[in-house]
Amino acid sequence: MALYAISDLHLDFSGDKPMNVFGQFWDKHDEKIKNNWLNHIKDEDTVLIAGDISWSINIEDGKKDLDWVHELPGRKIISKGNHDYWWTSINKLNNMYEKISFIQNNFFTYKDYAICGTRGWISRDFDGFDEHDDKIYNREILRLKLSLDSAVKAGYNKIIVMIHYPPFNDKYEDSEFTDVVESYGVEKVIYGHIHGPALKNVNGYFVKNNVEYILTSCDYLNFEPIEIKLV
Repeated sequence: MALYAISDLHLDFSGDKPMNVFGQFWDKHDEKIKNNWLNHIKDEDTVLIAGDISWSINIEDGKKDLDWVHELPGRKIISKGNHDYWWTSINKLNNMYEKISFIQNNFFTYKDYAICGTRGWISRDFDGFDEHDDKIYNREILRLKLSLDSAVKAGYNKIIVMIHYPPFNDKYEDSEFTDVVESYGVEKVIYGHIHGPALKNVNGYFVKNNVEYILTSCDYLNFEPIEIKLV
């Protein structure tokens, strides 16, 4: 039984959003993900997927992509990304599949760890950050706290957080997200969202104030799920 992570699958089996428009590297990327997945992951393993699962706008179309994920080996825990417009009520989502769990104001477990999370949002110092962004940012902080509080209330003190957006700016400076993570004693933060040229100088793994930050964008990982090592 092992724990893996990968994010930003950007699936689209309806055929409207082929990812190779972003370069040949993305050509048939779903096949690359599947082959690597089958080479590493067994049914007893768990995979954390921190957002941007499907390009679909509604759950009817998104179900094609989610069905594909569900049929892959292992249990999957999914948090929301900025492109997951198909995301519907959390109760509906968590009643759809046997081997997929969806995080929103709640948590799930892996061994003696609580898996918490939320989508996150752009950094406050992002160019053009406005009142609308501020409202979303504050809501995402609240959702992260609700997820963490539910785990703490249930007695968990070993915690992993999934968040789609990097919880810091491009200088890796502290933010309200990192403050929350540190205040709850979170061990690891799994995140994605970063792609293409932005990956050139990225620091995909580092430890700051006793928290491990691990980038899992699928193109950063060469479409291969990464094992998350636990003590």
